[in-house]
Amino acid sequence: MLRLFFFILIASAGCTQVQQSPNVIYILADDLGYGELGSYGQTLIQTPNLDQLAIEGMRFTQHYSGSPVCAPSRCTLLTGLHTGHCQVRDNYELGGFADSTERGQLPLEEGTYTLGHLMQDAGYATAIIGKWGLGGPHSIGIPTEQGFDYFYGYLDQKQAHNYYPSHLWRNTVWDTLANGYFHPHQRFVEGLDPNDPAAYDRYKGPDYAPDLMANEAEEFIRQHASEPFFLYLAHTVPHLALQVPDEELEPYEGILTESPYDGSSGYLPHIRPQSAYAAMITRMDAHIGRIIEVLHELGIKEETLIIFSSDNGPTYTGGVDTEQFHSSGGLRGGKGEVYEGGIRVPMIAAWPGMIAPGSTTDHVSAFWDVMPTLADLVGTDLVAEVNGVSFLSVLMGQDPPTPSEMYWEYHGRGWNGAQAARIGPWKGVRLGGHDNPAAPVSVYHLDSDPGELTNLADVHPEVAQDLLSLMQSRSHSKIERWNFAE
Repeated sequence: MLRLFFFILIASAGCTQVQQSPNVIYILADDLGYGELGSYGQTLIQTPNLDQLAIEGMRFTQHYSGSPVCAPSRCTLLTGLHTGHCQVRDNYELGGFADSTERGQLPLEEGTYTLGHLMQDAGYATAIIGKWGLGGPHSIGIPTEQGFDYFYGYLDQKQAHNYYPSHLWRNTVWDTLANGYFHPHQRFVEGLDPNDPAAYDRYKGPDYAPDLMANEAEEFIRQHASEPFFLYLAHTVPHLALQVPDEELEPYEGILTESPYDGSSGYLPHIRPQSAYAAMITRMDAHIGRIIEVLHELGIKEETLIIFSSDNGPTYTGGVDTEQFHSSGGLRGGKGEVYEGGIRVPMIAAWPGMIAPGSTTDHVSAFWDVMPTLADLVGTDLVAEVNGVSFLSVLMGQDPPTPSEMYWEYHGRGWNGAQAARIGPWKGVRLGGHDNPAAPVSVYHLDSDPGELTNLADVHPEVAQDLLSLMQSRSHSKIERWNFAE
């Protein structure tokens, strides 16, 4: 049934409001680099549906994730707070990899106001399908306690290291799959032939989780086509392990330079690791294409805003040759780093008749801007403080707002505390601040040096001080290891 609605654009004092109730689908890839889509310069990995989405909509060239790793990035998206103020500032693992020890990650606190609550308050049916990572089974952090009417997928991001899991979760109920359990971090079995495809069958199963989650997303859309809905589709691709149905490897036969990967740097072995990586992204792209087809079939494509992005930069381990794929798009670093390659991510927004097709913006934005943007979109006031600023005017082709406060911190991967901040074209990076209050700030001018190659701190000490002041404006974390020496 076609829903009747109307659009009124109000532009006043640099603020845009859209009076309506469009559907919203926010799609989040997992560890997809800035350069891994065709519309962002990729030449090896096939992403036709996302490239078409960019043709039909707007491509952001300076959009940032909330963090260089999974859980804190998702926390910034859902709360509108950057990692200087949000609850989750790094991955905080509870339990283990085995089914019997599944406990998830540090849960969002009771009473947290989330993007899900915002959309519920606006009268939307809400769902998250995919990877959650902000509260394990039986915790207060589960999606149905945090603003979502429906959930299907992985509660625990450690479980998501295997695309053939023993189970997924439907709301609070364990959904047993046909795969059985096997550990997601194994070495290739000694004595077997690494060039024998059959030797890798032990790392597969009959139920491929991304397919199941794609089916659930389509069903949610069909069930709610006659009312406004918000779907947060949190794909697990292309986060490792390297697992994809074998037929997806065929298009990459003979194209990529590769040899069997034995699992020695983490995650599961694969006979054709580079083909598997590319094929995982291509299959995700096909899933997104199916969703767009469903919207068209139901006659609600024109009533639906689609936003696509990634939770952080590309992986640095597990058998993937990110240099061959040019995964960071020429930016420095990748996942687990606060340099641009770890936090600058692709973002595409499409909405027929509302967002100009084939448009591009260099507006500086980040995950914490999504919440105020959707509040503007649906005409609902935020009931909690956020760091973000609405970029709805950018989507509507009007004057952009002043960018929000740009700050990141990260506490893992041996950096002994990492911070980054951006003011205009200036980017600051500070490493080692956990136990060194005098840790220096490196300064880069992103307009002239997007690769962050030349440290200008000595030339512009006043800029370094401004960036340091922004870094020092963070709030104290309840988790002591997420704080810096003063």
